[in-house]
Amino acid sequence: MIFRQLFDRESCTYTYLLGDPTQGTAVLIDPVVELVDRDLQVLAELGLELVATLDTHVHADHVTAAATLADRTGCQTLYPAGSGAKGEYREVQHGERLAFGSVVLEVRMTPGHTGSSATYVTGDHSMAFTGDALLIRGCGRTDFQEGSAPTLFRSVHEQIFSLPDGCAIFPGHDYKGRTMSTVAEEKAHNPRLGGGRTLAEFQDIMDALDLAYPKMIDVAVPANLKLGRPTDPWDELERNAHGALQAPVDWVKAHASEVRLVDVRNDDEYDGPLGHLDGTELVPLMTLHNAAVGWDRGQRIVTICRSGGRSDRAALELEAMGFREVASMTGGMLAVQAAGPGGSCG
Repeated sequence: MIFRQLFDRESCTYTYLLGDPTQGTAVLIDPVVELVDRDLQVLAELGLELVATLDTHVHADHVTAAATLADRTGCQTLYPAGSGAKGEYREVQHGERLAFGSVVLEVRMTPGHTGSSATYVTGDHSMAFTGDALLIRGCGRTDFQEGSAPTLFRSVHEQIFSLPDGCAIFPGHDYKGRTMSTVAEEKAHNPRLGGGRTLAEFQDIMDALDLAYPKMIDVAVPANLKLGRPTDPWDELERNAHGALQAPVDWVKAHASEVRLVDVRNDDEYDGPLGHLDGTELVPLMTLHNAAVGWDRGQRIVTICRSGGRSDRAALELEAMGFREVASMTGGMLAVQAAGPGGSCG
């Protein structure tokens, strides 16, 4: 088997390449989106075709390259069962054996760092790719993403420490320059999980960590739940009880240059005490249908009125006409006024 351990300096993430020299196929475990070109260059130099990417969990410290590599190579995307990701991928299940030519990986679910995590073990149990479940002399935190210290303790002891002592441990990260360990080493020397630590002791250790909020989590997790595709602010919007997609005032202000702003009030209201947002076009509700006939159905539109009622009706009317992405500004111009300074009103 061809094996390469690759490193991302920014997030201290390890990416692992496993290849079949006979069939010329390979898989990547935990690829990083900023390093796609590096990984593809290594594959090309080794004469290997990428057939799959496997993520160990939904990462909070970097964005996966799964979607980018699928787009560029046509490879399959594999995520642990229960990850909650959306997109074109296949969930892998506990106990499943994945065969990529001569490369065989056994899936062992090891949740606890997150609600859904997997360790990938080679068919001969000589190598285990543990993600963040088990690190070298450490483990992943358990205070975010449905993490659980008791669950992680059981996962490591039942699914990783049960492997042969000589099994090599290849973690998802290392911040001190260490590249690998073994089951025997971690059972003996891991200060959190080894040395005969009890569950109660482990729980106390994890509770006392007092770690800072992960700096990348608000970017990485939403992206990784879409297999690493860039997050789209439009996806944040939700529908109200009337069925109209809602765009809060702050959202509209932040993305005004990216959408078509249509004010559906009457002329006297548009130029009245509440004013109007800069960049809007006035299309009174009664004239909307005729005015919109020639508009681009693929353009994103936000409708605006005094309090939200007419803009809701306008948004639903445009959707009925075939416009694919239409939202109503929540609360209308009254909400803009209530929000105070910071708006752009004419």
